[in-house]
Amino acid sequence: MDKMYIETSIVSHATAWPSRDITIAGLQQQARDWWATERRKFELVTSQLTLDEAADGDPSAAADRLKLLQGLPLVDINADVEALAEQLIQAHAMPEKAGADAIHVAAAALGGVKYLLTLNCRHIANAHELPRIYELLDRAGLGDLLICTPAEFLGYSADDQQSDT
Repeated sequence: MDKMYIETSIVSHATAWPSRDITIAGLQQQARDWWATERRKFELVTSQLTLDEAADGDPSAAADRLKLLQGLPLVDINADVEALAEQLIQAHAMPEKAGADAIHVAAAALGGVKYLLTLNCRHIANAHELPRIYELLDRAGLGDLLICTPAEFLGYSADDQQSDT
């Protein structure tokens, strides 16, 4: 069974109150659908950073997020992870303001994970940034990590989102 790193945006979207913003509501539904139908197909892991981020904010919402993460094994965040995260930033594979996101990528890559599941398309699953991230990871001998969104596992397509006319 392949290992999958669960990043904070997944549990945040899966447990959030439904948004009035249709785009965010769609992402929330993807996270919920993935959690309901796909999670059992993977060995899920996370990190202390994810737990810390999930614990922030409204206590009731934080409890819901932490409940989804409960019992997941943690990948290490150590000096090697911090150094790789810094390399990602220094190489402009990720912006400096995305330090925590770089830690997620580095922790997953060094944690022997096949997939990093995220809904963070600003700094992690970003088509402009992914080639640089993958290139740096490949040069470091860590080229097996795939950064994905729930939609990629659920098989959603633009055609599925359009009404029949």
